[in-house]
Amino acid sequence: MWGRRTIDGLLTAWTFALLLSATGAAWAAPPQSDPLAPVRAILAKPEAELDLAQAKLTVDRMIDPKIDMTATLGQLDTLTARIKARFPAGANDAVKMELLLASIYQPGSWNDYRPFSYDLDDPFGKNIRNKLIATYLRTRKGNCVSMPMLVVILGQKLGLNITLATAPTHVLAKFHNPFDNKWVNVEATSGGFKLDSSYQREYGITPLAMKNGIYLRPLSRRDAVGVMAGTLLEFYGQQGQQNRRIAVADLLLQANPKDTFAMLQKGNAYFRMLEQRYITKYRSPAAIPAAQRQDYETLRHNNDLWFSKAEALGWAMPSQA
Repeated sequence: MWGRRTIDGLLTAWTFALLLSATGAAWAAPPQSDPLAPVRAILAKPEAELDLAQAKLTVDRMIDPKIDMTATLGQLDTLTARIKARFPAGANDAVKMELLLASIYQPGSWNDYRPFSYDLDDPFGKNIRNKLIATYLRTRKGNCVSMPMLVVILGQKLGLNITLATAPTHVLAKFHNPFDNKWVNVEATSGGFKLDSSYQREYGITPLAMKNGIYLRPLSRRDAVGVMAGTLLEFYGQQGQQNRRIAVADLLLQANPKDTFAMLQKGNAYFRMLEQRYITKYRSPAAIPAAQRQDYETLRHNNDLWFSKAEALGWAMPSQA
């Protein structure tokens, strides 16, 4: 037996992008001396200086260099100003949060009568372009990556204590209400609120995962950047650039050693190398030439290693459902 492990074929919101057609190669970023320099630069910034709008657009432009960062930031600023204009004098953060969601999902002059909604034509973000914030602003159709990121970006611009959080194969927002000193889950795909227990039940989050804090915790800005860079991991995976996929995963794991998504992407990258070099060429491991056995064993070991690391923190293979 080959003994390989992968989740690339799983139909989930984060891994669906790996099935993107080869036409994506036409809009890949041009080669440069250090293609990962933009991610390195973001992660090198002090936490207080990290701007999630800038970070998201920086990552997105590594996927689609045609994105106009200045114009997109302008759109975000305009939308922020229109939402802020709706705040009544003396409004508390809870009221502001409600108005933020209403301004995104309900039609009105604040969004040019074009509310944002879930993309029922591509609900899992199969087309990786649909995970880019510029696409979401243009089409007003989003998924569980673009939707919570817009809520958090706008919320932070409005001065709210809001950040990203994750569940298996899912991204959500966390809002801190200073009046009861509690974090509240904001389910951006529906524009409402949701309990931790609901996510634990629906996504099969294990007690060990909760104990280790790999899901449902409010993320630091640096860790939120790691979530944003998850789309880049997917992009490199579907482009067959497994070495870059591993290099990005290493950067994210340096910033957040509990980033199980980066671990799984790294494990998947080793599986794809195994597949390309050996699984598609030989009927069994025994047929691999002796000169290549060490390389095969190294790839197989690393494939299993990174899945095992994620499992040790409480990750569990999600069901196809």
